[in-house]
Amino acid sequence: MSDSDPAVAAAHAPSSSELRIREATIGEPQRIDGPIELHQYNAEWPRLYAVEAARVLGVLGTRVLLLEHGGSTSVPGLPAKPIIDMLLVVADSSAEEDYVPPMERAGYVLRIREPDWYEHRLFKGPDANINLHVFSAGCVEIDRMLRFRDHLRSHSEDRDLYSRTKHELAARRWNYVQEYADAKTEVVEAIIARAIRS
Repeated sequence: MSDSDPAVAAAHAPSSSELRIREATIGEPQRIDGPIELHQYNAEWPRLYAVEAARVLGVLGTRVLLLEHGGSTSVPGLPAKPIIDMLLVVADSSAEEDYVPPMERAGYVLRIREPDWYEHRLFKGPDANINLHVFSAGCVEIDRMLRFRDHLRSHSEDRDLYSRTKHELAARRWNYVQEYADAKTEVVEAIIARAIRS
């Protein structure tokens, strides 16, 4: 079979997941081609968040409407990838001219742009390994992220469920971290639903 054969071309075609990742990523997406490395909870993570939060506040000042530590590194006792997830709320995340240039001058790199998902943007940091998620004021995802974090902090049974899920999925082989994140969706949504009811 030659490379021009449709069957060969189909076998090497990117998956819908990869196409979505490539569409949202600025630059080349980082492949992992293996399992996800999880670390036990590290009490240094809140300190790392505080350092980065002070830096972001120093760069954006009053443009910061809300800045929170999110994700698994914000939940004591939960294993996580050693990447500090941060939630930044600005007036309008689609108005990149209002906040992207000063962030880039400070060394942050805009890596994700998702106009179809709440105008989400994501920066990587100049020093610490962070995911700085940016949303507009009033976005429903802000409340969902914070409810999820707060529920895991105060409900050990769901924290244990999420920990088991993370370990089971992390052991599999993934092309991209986003595929691992997507695989957790069913459990995450169930926990958020319980958080909203409680």
